[in-house]
Amino acid sequence: MFGLGWPEVLVILGVVVLIFGSKRIPEVGSALGKTLRGFKEEIESPEETEDFVDRDA
Repeated sequence: MFGLGWPEVLVILGVVVLIFGSKRIPEVGSALGKTLRGFKEEIESPEETEDFVDRDA
């Protein structure tokens, strides 16, 4: 897992709990999950967009 061992993961989780508090962690996780899901959907099926073309040149 990215070269991290269990002690490092536990320290990171401990810092997250200290920063956000135990009551806000589910909210932060939910928002992160929605963001990653939306990003993944856009990467997998991008809509056709018009490329910017400088027609004056």
